[in-house]
Amino acid sequence: MQKQGTIQRWDATRGFGFIRSPQTPADIFFHIKDYRGAAAPREGEAVWFEEITVSGKGPRAMAVRTATTPAQATPQRPRRPAPRPNVHRTDSNPAFFALLTLGWIGLLAWGVWAQRLPLWTLGAAVAVNLATFFAYWTDKHAARTRQWRTKEDTLHLFSLLGGWPGAGVAQAILRHKSSKAAFQATYWVTVLTHCAALAGWLFWLQPRMLLN
Repeated sequence: MQKQGTIQRWDATRGFGFIRSPQTPADIFFHIKDYRGAAAPREGEAVWFEEITVSGKGPRAMAVRTATTPAQATPQRPRRPAPRPNVHRTDSNPAFFALLTLGWIGLLAWGVWAQRLPLWTLGAAVAVNLATFFAYWTDKHAARTRQWRTKEDTLHLFSLLGGWPGAGVAQAILRHKSSKAAFQATYWVTVLTHCAALAGWLFWLQPRMLLN
């Protein structure tokens, strides 16, 4: 445990002195070999130190250093860099993901109501999302048990076919593929591509086909 104190006495001839600290009742002995300052110790100097207790001799200061001396004798464990925020992750933007999913469901429902999509489209959407979630779960289980993995291209294909909401839910619940930046970037490309294709079919291609 590090403590702070002030050098009260210093004998340069004999090479030792005493430190007074409010955290220790008695003055604390220290030797020149335990001093880490750039210059010689001087009385009244504020220092940091590690205190030990020597049997029969009282407290002793080790690794004594001034406030301007680097703490080389007591290295600190390096801190891990904070993880970078990933703006593409579905679990980091749940509100946006929920709104996008609701908009997609509304678009499908409107397409069926306007007879621009067949009724079975709704059942197919449910089926492909359940299949997508199951594919993620299978791949997560395979990763834990070191079995044959599902290719990432297959997972992206499910998303492109309309299973991207199920993929996003699986990523958030299973914590699978949610922190891999390259995978997330491709995933959002599939989301935008599918939504753009659906909107293009409903509002541009299908009306032209009906007019012709």
